[in-house]
Amino acid sequence: MLKTRVITALVIAALLIPAIFFLDAQNWALLTAAITGIAAWEFARLASFSKAAQIGFGVMVGMLAAGAALLLDAAQLKVFGTVALYLSVAFWLAVVPFWLRARWEVRAVWKMLLVGLVVLLPTWFALIAVRGHGPVWLFGALLLVALADIAAYFFGRAFGKRKLAPNISPGKTWEGAYGAMFSVTLLALVAMWSSEGFSIDRTVFLLVAMPLLTLVSIAGDLFESMLKRQAGMKDSSQLLPGHGGVLDRIDSHTAALPLIALLLAALG
Repeated sequence: MLKTRVITALVIAALLIPAIFFLDAQNWALLTAAITGIAAWEFARLASFSKAAQIGFGVMVGMLAAGAALLLDAAQLKVFGTVALYLSVAFWLAVVPFWLRARWEVRAVWKMLLVGLVVLLPTWFALIAVRGHGPVWLFGALLLVALADIAAYFFGRAFGKRKLAPNISPGKTWEGAYGAMFSVTLLALVAMWSSEGFSIDRTVFLLVAMPLLTLVSIAGDLFESMLKRQAGMKDSSQLLPGHGGVLDRIDSHTAALPLIALLLAALG
Protein backbone atom coordinates (compact mmCIF):
# COMPACT_ATOMS: atom_id res chain seq x y z
CA MET A 1 0.00 0.00 0.00
CA LEU A 2 2.80 2.45 0.90
CA LYS A 3 4.57 1.76 -2.39
CA THR A 4 1.34 2.39 -4.30
CA ARG A 5 0.72 5.63 -2.41
CA VAL A 6 4.24 6.88 -3.10
CA ILE A 7 4.08 6.03 -6.81
CA THR A 8 0.69 7.73 -7.18
CA ALA A 9 1.93 10.81 -5.32
CA LEU A 10 5.00 11.04 -7.55
CA VAL A 11 2.87 10.75 -10.70
CA ILE A 12 0.50 13.45 -9.45
CA ALA A 13 3.43 15.75 -8.63
CA ALA A 14 5.06 15.09 -12.00
CA LEU A 15 1.87 16.15 -13.78
CA LEU A 16 0.65 18.92 -11.49
CA ILE A 17 3.83 20.89 -10.80
CA PRO A 18 4.67 21.56 -14.48
CA ALA A 19 1.02 22.48 -15.07
CA ILE A 20 1.14 25.04 -12.24
CA PHE A 21 4.28 26.68 -13.58
CA PHE A 22 4.00 26.37 -17.34
CA LEU A 23 0.36 26.26 -18.49
CA ASP A 24 -1.14 29.54 -19.67
CA ALA A 25 -4.03 30.99 -17.67
CA GLN A 26 -6.84 29.63 -19.85
CA ASN A 27 -5.48 26.10 -20.10
CA TRP A 28 -4.88 26.09 -16.34
CA ALA A 29 -8.50 27.16 -15.84
CA LEU A 30 -9.74 24.38 -18.12
CA LEU A 31 -7.54 21.74 -16.49
CA THR A 32 -8.74 22.69 -13.02
CA ALA A 33 -12.33 22.79 -14.31
CA ALA A 34 -11.96 19.15 -15.34
CA ILE A 35 -10.49 18.23 -11.95
CA THR A 36 -13.32 20.11 -10.23
CA GLY A 37 -15.84 18.15 -12.29
CA ILE A 38 -14.31 14.87 -11.11
CA ALA A 39 -14.42 16.09 -7.50
CA ALA A 40 -18.08 17.03 -8.02
CA TRP A 41 -18.88 13.50 -9.21
CA GLU A 42 -17.23 12.16 -6.05
CA PHE A 43 -19.11 14.65 -3.88
CA ALA A 44 -22.36 13.45 -5.42
CA ARG A 45 -21.41 9.87 -4.53
CA LEU A 46 -20.90 10.89 -0.90
CA ALA A 47 -24.23 12.75 -0.98
CA SER A 48 -25.94 9.52 -2.14
CA PHE A 49 -27.19 10.94 -5.42
CA SER A 50 -28.47 8.41 -7.95
CA LYS A 51 -25.93 7.08 -10.47
CA ALA A 52 -27.29 9.33 -13.19
CA ALA A 53 -27.33 12.36 -10.88
CA GLN A 54 -23.73 11.69 -9.82
CA ILE A 55 -22.55 11.85 -13.41
CA GLY A 56 -24.84 14.77 -14.18
CA PHE A 57 -23.55 16.80 -11.22
CA GLY A 58 -19.94 16.16 -12.16
CA VAL A 59 -20.57 17.20 -15.77
CA MET A 60 -22.57 20.26 -14.69
CA VAL A 61 -19.90 21.57 -12.31
CA GLY A 62 -17.10 20.92 -14.79
CA MET A 63 -19.06 22.67 -17.55
CA LEU A 64 -19.93 25.63 -15.31
CA ALA A 65 -16.27 26.16 -14.49
CA ALA A 66 -15.10 25.64 -18.07
CA GLY A 67 -17.88 27.87 -19.38
CA ALA A 68 -16.91 30.64 -16.97
CA ALA A 69 -13.28 30.35 -18.09
CA LEU A 70 -14.16 30.49 -21.78
CA LEU A 71 -17.09 32.90 -21.89
CA LEU A 72 -16.41 35.49 -19.17
CA ASP A 73 -13.85 38.22 -19.58
CA ALA A 74 -11.33 38.87 -16.81
CA ALA A 75 -13.46 41.49 -15.06
CA GLN A 76 -16.63 39.38 -15.15
CA LEU A 77 -14.75 36.30 -13.95
CA LYS A 78 -13.27 38.28 -11.06
CA VAL A 79 -16.72 39.49 -9.96
CA PHE A 80 -18.19 35.98 -10.21
CA GLY A 81 -15.18 34.48 -8.43
CA THR A 82 -15.05 37.04 -5.63
CA VAL A 83 -18.72 36.45 -4.77
CA ALA A 84 -18.04 32.71 -4.79
CA LEU A 85 -15.03 33.14 -2.48
CA TYR A 86 -17.03 35.11 0.09
CA LEU A 87 -19.84 32.54 -0.01
CA SER A 88 -17.30 29.78 0.55
CA VAL A 89 -15.61 31.47 3.50
CA ALA A 90 -19.00 32.23 5.07
CA PHE A 91 -19.98 28.58 4.65
CA TRP A 92 -16.81 27.23 6.27
CA LEU A 93 -16.76 29.74 9.12
CA ALA A 94 -20.45 30.15 9.90
CA VAL A 95 -22.12 26.89 8.84
CA VAL A 96 -19.67 24.00 8.91
CA PRO A 97 -18.72 24.26 12.64
CA PHE A 98 -22.39 23.80 13.58
CA TRP A 99 -22.83 21.08 10.94
CA LEU A 100 -19.88 19.15 12.33
CA ARG A 101 -21.04 19.57 15.92
CA ALA A 102 -24.57 18.40 15.17
CA ARG A 103 -23.46 15.90 12.51
CA TRP A 104 -26.43 16.82 10.36
CA GLU A 105 -27.31 14.19 7.80
CA VAL A 106 -28.80 15.99 4.81
CA ARG A 107 -30.33 13.77 2.14
CA ALA A 108 -32.34 16.29 0.11
CA VAL A 109 -30.66 16.28 -3.29
CA TRP A 110 -31.24 19.97 -3.99
CA LYS A 111 -29.69 20.99 -0.65
CA MET A 112 -26.58 18.88 -1.17
CA LEU A 113 -26.36 20.12 -4.75
CA LEU A 114 -26.14 23.68 -3.42
CA VAL A 115 -23.57 22.61 -0.82
CA GLY A 116 -21.49 20.95 -3.53
CA LEU A 117 -21.53 24.12 -5.61
CA VAL A 118 -20.46 26.24 -2.62
CA VAL A 119 -17.67 23.80 -1.78
CA LEU A 120 -16.28 23.21 -5.27
CA LEU A 121 -16.76 26.22 -7.55
CA PRO A 122 -15.01 28.67 -5.17
CA THR A 123 -12.14 26.19 -4.91
CA TRP A 124 -11.82 26.21 -8.68
CA PHE A 125 -11.76 30.00 -8.78
CA ALA A 126 -9.28 30.13 -5.89
CA LEU A 127 -6.89 27.93 -7.90
CA ILE A 128 -7.02 30.57 -10.63
CA ALA A 129 -6.94 33.61 -8.34
CA VAL A 130 -4.01 32.45 -6.21
CA ARG A 131 -2.05 31.46 -9.33
CA GLY A 132 -2.75 34.95 -10.66
CA HIS A 133 -0.33 36.27 -8.05
CA GLY A 134 2.29 33.97 -9.55
CA PRO A 135 2.66 30.19 -9.83
CA VAL A 136 4.96 30.13 -6.81
CA TRP A 137 2.13 31.52 -4.68
CA LEU A 138 -0.18 28.68 -5.63
CA PHE A 139 2.55 26.11 -5.14
CA GLY A 140 3.26 27.61 -1.71
CA ALA A 141 -0.44 27.65 -0.81
CA LEU A 142 -0.83 23.98 -1.70
CA LEU A 143 2.26 23.13 0.34
CA LEU A 144 1.01 25.19 3.28
CA VAL A 145 -2.25 23.24 3.46
CA ALA A 146 -0.34 19.97 3.08
CA LEU A 147 1.99 21.04 5.90
CA ALA A 148 -1.01 21.66 8.16
CA ASP A 149 -2.20 18.12 7.56
CA ILE A 150 1.26 16.58 8.07
CA ALA A 151 1.99 18.63 11.19
CA ALA A 152 -1.40 17.76 12.70
CA TYR A 153 -0.65 14.08 12.16
CA PHE A 154 2.82 14.09 13.73
CA PHE A 155 1.98 16.39 16.64
CA GLY A 156 -1.11 14.30 17.27
CA ARG A 157 0.92 11.08 17.27
CA ALA A 158 3.52 12.56 19.60
CA PHE A 159 1.38 14.56 22.02
CA GLY A 160 -2.27 13.84 21.24
CA LYS A 161 -4.55 13.14 24.20
CA ARG A 162 -7.77 15.09 23.65
CA LYS A 163 -9.87 13.99 20.69
CA LEU A 164 -10.92 16.75 18.33
CA ALA A 165 -13.92 15.04 16.75
CA PRO A 166 -14.07 11.44 18.00
CA ASN A 167 -17.33 10.61 16.24
CA ILE A 168 -16.08 11.85 12.87
CA SER A 169 -12.31 11.31 12.76
CA PRO A 170 -11.06 9.52 15.89
CA GLY A 171 -7.41 10.02 15.00
CA LYS A 172 -7.50 13.82 15.13
CA THR A 173 -6.59 15.58 18.38
CA TRP A 174 -6.52 19.13 19.70
CA GLU A 175 -2.78 18.80 20.26
CA GLY A 176 -2.38 17.94 16.58
CA ALA A 177 -4.43 20.99 15.63
CA TYR A 178 -2.32 23.26 17.85
CA GLY A 179 0.85 21.80 16.36
CA ALA A 180 -0.46 22.43 12.87
CA MET A 181 -1.35 26.04 13.72
CA PHE A 182 2.12 26.61 15.15
CA SER A 183 3.88 25.02 12.16
CA VAL A 184 1.87 26.85 9.51
CA THR A 185 2.23 30.20 11.26
CA LEU A 186 5.97 29.76 11.72
CA LEU A 187 6.47 28.78 8.08
CA ALA A 188 4.44 31.75 6.86
CA LEU A 189 6.36 34.17 9.08
CA VAL A 190 9.75 32.82 7.98
CA ALA A 191 8.72 33.00 4.32
CA MET A 192 7.49 36.57 4.72
CA TRP A 193 10.53 37.76 6.68
CA SER A 194 12.88 36.10 4.16
CA SER A 195 11.27 37.71 1.13
CA GLU A 196 10.05 41.07 2.44
CA GLY A 197 11.88 41.69 5.70
CA PHE A 198 10.23 42.35 9.05
CA SER A 199 6.92 44.21 9.03
CA ILE A 200 4.85 44.68 12.17
CA ASP A 201 1.55 44.99 10.28
CA ARG A 202 2.10 41.88 8.18
CA THR A 203 3.47 39.92 11.12
CA VAL A 204 0.34 40.64 13.16
CA PHE A 205 -1.80 39.83 10.12
CA LEU A 206 -0.16 36.41 9.74
CA LEU A 207 -0.33 35.69 13.48
CA VAL A 208 -4.10 36.05 13.23
CA ALA A 209 -4.71 34.66 9.75
CA MET A 210 -2.56 31.51 9.77
CA PRO A 211 -4.15 29.81 12.82
CA LEU A 212 -7.58 30.58 11.34
CA LEU A 213 -6.48 29.18 8.00
CA THR A 214 -5.24 26.01 9.68
CA LEU A 215 -8.52 25.48 11.53
CA VAL A 216 -10.48 26.00 8.31
CA SER A 217 -8.32 23.42 6.51
CA ILE A 218 -8.98 20.93 9.33
CA ALA A 219 -12.70 21.66 9.02
CA GLY A 220 -12.51 20.76 5.33
CA ASP A 221 -10.96 17.42 6.18
CA LEU A 222 -13.50 16.73 8.92
CA PHE A 223 -16.43 17.72 6.70
CA GLU A 224 -15.51 15.19 4.03
CA SER A 225 -14.82 12.54 6.70
CA MET A 226 -18.31 13.11 8.08
CA LEU A 227 -19.89 12.77 4.65
CA LYS A 228 -17.97 9.53 4.05
CA ARG A 229 -19.11 8.11 7.39
CA GLN A 230 -22.72 9.03 6.68
CA ALA A 231 -22.48 7.44 3.22
CA GLY A 232 -20.74 4.34 4.60
CA MET A 233 -17.76 4.87 2.27
CA LYS A 234 -14.06 4.68 3.02
CA ASP A 235 -12.98 6.87 0.10
CA SER A 236 -14.72 9.28 -2.26
CA SER A 237 -13.65 7.03 -5.17
CA GLN A 238 -10.80 4.77 -6.24
CA LEU A 239 -9.40 6.96 -9.01
CA LEU A 240 -6.04 7.50 -7.28
CA PRO A 241 -4.51 4.14 -6.26
CA GLY A 242 -3.52 4.19 -2.61
CA HIS A 243 -5.08 7.62 -2.07
CA GLY A 244 -8.78 7.13 -2.79
CA GLY A 245 -10.35 9.88 -4.84
CA VAL A 246 -9.60 13.43 -5.93
CA LEU A 247 -11.87 14.80 -3.19
CA ASP A 248 -9.92 12.80 -0.59
CA ARG A 249 -6.79 14.67 -1.65
CA ILE A 250 -8.29 18.16 -1.84
CA ASP A 251 -10.75 18.10 1.08
CA SER A 252 -8.66 20.49 3.16
CA HIS A 253 -7.94 22.64 0.11
CA THR A 254 -11.64 23.15 -0.63
CA ALA A 255 -11.90 24.99 2.68
CA ALA A 256 -8.50 26.68 2.78
CA LEU A 257 -7.86 27.90 -0.77
CA PRO A 258 -10.81 30.35 -0.96
CA LEU A 259 -9.66 31.91 2.31
CA ILE A 260 -6.08 32.08 1.02
CA ALA A 261 -7.30 33.83 -2.13
CA LEU A 262 -9.11 36.46 -0.07
CA LEU A 263 -6.14 36.91 2.28
CA LEU A 264 -3.82 37.50 -0.68
CA ALA A 265 -6.26 40.04 -2.07
CA ALA A 266 -6.30 41.80 1.32
CA LEU A 267 -2.50 41.87 1.43
CA GLY A 268 -2.40 43.41 -2.02
